[in-house]
Amino acid sequence: MPADRPAEPPAEDLSEDLTRLADLHGVATSYRPSPDRTVAASATAVTLALAALGVDTGTPQAVRAALAARECVLRERLLPPTVVAWSGGAPPAALTALPEGTRLRVDTERGETREGAGQLPPGVHRLTATAPDGRTARAHLIVAPARLPVPAGRSYGLLVQLYSLLSRRSWGMGDLGDLGELATWAGRALGAGFVQVNPLHAAVPGAPADPSPYRPSSRRFPDPVHLRIEDVPEFAYVTDHERARALREQGGRLREAVLGEDALIDRDAVWELKREALELLREVPLGPGRRAAYCDYLAEQGTALEDHATWCALAEVHGSDWHRWPEGLRDPRSADTERARGELMDRVDFHSRLTWLTDTQLTDAQRAAREAGMPVGIVHDLAVGVHPRGADSWAQQEYFAAGMSVGAPPDAFNARGQDWGLPPWRPDRLAAGGYAPFRRLLRGLFRYAGALRIDHVMGLFRLWWVPEGHPPTEGTYVRYDAEAMLAVLVLEATRAGAVVIGEDLGTVEPGVREALRERGVLGTSVLWFERDWAGDGRPLPPERWRADCLATATTHDLPPTAARLTGEHVELRDRLGLLARPLEEERAEAAADIAEWLDVLARLGLLHGTGGDTGAPSEEAGIQAVHRFLLRTPARMAGVWLPDAVGDRRPQNLPGTWDQYPNWRLPVADAEGRPVTLEDLAASPRLHALFDVVRDRAGD
Repeated sequence: MPADRPAEPPAEDLSEDLTRLADLHGVATSYRPSPDRTVAASATAVTLALAALGVDTGTPQAVRAALAARECVLRERLLPPTVVAWSGGAPPAALTALPEGTRLRVDTERGETREGAGQLPPGVHRLTATAPDGRTARAHLIVAPARLPVPAGRSYGLLVQLYSLLSRRSWGMGDLGDLGELATWAGRALGAGFVQVNPLHAAVPGAPADPSPYRPSSRRFPDPVHLRIEDVPEFAYVTDHERARALREQGGRLREAVLGEDALIDRDAVWELKREALELLREVPLGPGRRAAYCDYLAEQGTALEDHATWCALAEVHGSDWHRWPEGLRDPRSADTERARGELMDRVDFHSRLTWLTDTQLTDAQRAAREAGMPVGIVHDLAVGVHPRGADSWAQQEYFAAGMSVGAPPDAFNARGQDWGLPPWRPDRLAAGGYAPFRRLLRGLFRYAGALRIDHVMGLFRLWWVPEGHPPTEGTYVRYDAEAMLAVLVLEATRAGAVVIGEDLGTVEPGVREALRERGVLGTSVLWFERDWAGDGRPLPPERWRADCLATATTHDLPPTAARLTGEHVELRDRLGLLARPLEEERAEAAADIAEWLDVLARLGLLHGTGGDTGAPSEEAGIQAVHRFLLRTPARMAGVWLPDAVGDRRPQNLPGTWDQYPNWRLPVADAEGRPVTLEDLAASPRLHALFDVVRDRAGD
């Protein structure tokens, strides 16, 4: 935080002026964790959130001055910074509220000039309003289709953390070659319509690197650690054959350590080998066609890619935390940075080329999925934010709220709240810039995505801001212009012909799911959470599930279905000291929950087969029954967590742990904990038995 942080006000209630000022800037002074309960935000959170938005609240006089200034701006302005128009919908309120006789001129994104704002093509245009009294205002005008098209037919597919799925060709972790193979096999052999993967965003370099794919250095560009080195055309022409062979052999040893020696996936070790291989590749000249394609990519990505590659080059010299760089390099537009960019041009080009190579293989994976008959293809995941020390926070720092972090307020599962360590975007700067960073981010991802899953999609509406140095309990919600965010999302997804899935699990503000559904954004429904919460709390019958969703049995943050059915997830949390109640209470509650669901599955005739001497259903039969249930719902998409298909009991991520559990470092394994390769999956009787169930039910 800057040294001139506002003084913390007294502990008593916020003044009327401060409450009004906060409201005008979208900063909440209270929130409702449940319909019958309202919690007041702390004065600290409110004043620091306003400070992060550039509002001085240090004294009562400053508050009054800021309030007067804000009210004057809102009263006198002709237009807000960004106006949204939905195709075929009513004229935007901002335009109907203009003084009678106001002239409108629109400069479209195609370079055309039109008088008036009617019948405009979808796009982000420039709007100029001239009032009869001579006042003039300019705004961004986002014209978006009314909603995303509904996916054609129902589809089922696989959910997998890509790093966890190794083939016999991987260098110690799953890669984009494996993704292409998985998609081709799943589409052709299983009839799958999609494969959903974890975020493949660029990570913050350094050892040890943060293994979480949800704390990336950049969301705009992918991570070259996912490259299949042998699939890069230039690799065939590397002149140092001995070194290339040695690197392949070392990659093979990393792979065998994971598959045969119970080693964890070591992303850092994989990257060291691949980086050295890519340095060898850099010495191979691109052919004329490849050179032209690379130059086109550089031109398309422009300053954004140059900034990203510059950050990567500077991080090699000064470390990955740009806050600790020499002062002149902390500003991406400074003369010092421009000079360093020139001095490091060879490294800037290297990192630009790596991004292009990764983008190319991502595009190839999506093409392979579609050629295999998948109507959707690869579903990519958009993390909710970026690392505070990474490339995006450096290159786009004017768009981020300094001294703030995204998190979640206290709830029934976490009494202390959560701080995810991700700086939030400033809603005022986004609006002033016509949401350009969000537009560019989506456009980049939709280059190679058949669908996009948006983590914590509620963040399009509001985010819980936690002031630096304060606990998550001392945060507050800050509101975003959800209509504008949704308009950009619908516009870019429609242009790409892509599906959008919002991760809307947990506490969701009233009206959010309805707004998403209106615009064609699918939700996320996880079986164990689908109960009649407004009624008797019992499991929700399949016919009462929403249709506009991706239905699954679990996620990367939840226990695999086998562990849930056997109760092993409770034992694991007990061993790690994560239980908030006595073990017996947790066991009893988990057993009762599973018994209730198994009773529902049995009554619906979905539970086939028993195991052991007790006559109780086997966990494999339970997993099959769960998926029969999912396919009985009207959900437009149904996902099978790939580890469920082979009986894996280990969660990929255990929230609330750091080094107590190997989060994000486990390979897919079978019921006995033995790693399973992509080749093993393709031959797995258990997997094929599950997909026989899925196919039969999907055809009902």
